[in-house]
Amino acid sequence: MERRNYSAEVIQSIKNEKIKNFARLQGSRERKKQNLFIVEGEREVERAMRAGYKFSHLFYCPEILGPEFLKTIRETMEEAVIFNEVTREVYNHITYRKNSEGITGWGIRRSHSLHDLKLRKNPLLLVLERVEKPGNLGGVLRTADAAGLDAVIICDPQTDIYNPNVVRSSLGAVFTVPIGMATSPETIIWLKAHHISILCTSLTAPIPYTLMNFSVPSAIVMGTEATGLSTTWLKASDRNIIIPMQGKVDSMNVSVSAGIVIFEALRQRSIKSKK
Repeated sequence: MERRNYSAEVIQSIKNEKIKNFARLQGSRERKKQNLFIVEGEREVERAMRAGYKFSHLFYCPEILGPEFLKTIRETMEEAVIFNEVTREVYNHITYRKNSEGITGWGIRRSHSLHDLKLRKNPLLLVLERVEKPGNLGGVLRTADAAGLDAVIICDPQTDIYNPNVVRSSLGAVFTVPIGMATSPETIIWLKAHHISILCTSLTAPIPYTLMNFSVPSAIVMGTEATGLSTTWLKASDRNIIIPMQGKVDSMNVSVSAGIVIFEALRQRSIKSKK
């Protein structure tokens, strides 16, 4: 039987209420109020779908979107999803990447409780405190996806993980990486309860990251470029570590710093697994 998850109307006006809602969903408060967020592009929509995210609406432009992808999405999505055909003019109005791939939609947010995270026997996690810039968060999530981390935990966030810039800059890794969200004290209690070593990066730490043992259950903790980690984390830490730098600048982009330490941890674990 043919699926019925599509709209009979073709949206031709940017004054349509559904189209106006894209502008509303640019705001964090409205995303939380509606429990929705914007997903744009074939890759992002597919990755969200395969990660089990549900959608309320999808909007596609047949002049841009390939018919095979649309057919696959129609067959895979739940019947409750409403498909809306839009003109090229309307599509260009609602998307950030003009003429990009021809599909966008509204995904349904998740709660991201720490208690929902599923850890392996010897987990490796990344904890971010008060991350501010959506592009930085997106870059960190791409690194976490590449490394196959058990989870990224975001403490006291200053940006919404469903900010369109996070979704775009992560290339969909925001859907593929397990994410937890909590306050710093809640996260510290949770990590200690799971016997996970807390390793905080700090510009004043005495131990280079290369001398740390990452082969045990570990959480690498990083703060903002401007202020670093709070004393709450530095006091709760099992070890404070530093990335030694030779230049005049005293800090690096958090996604770069995360990549350096994470892949050192993976290198150590790979060596141990071969012994």
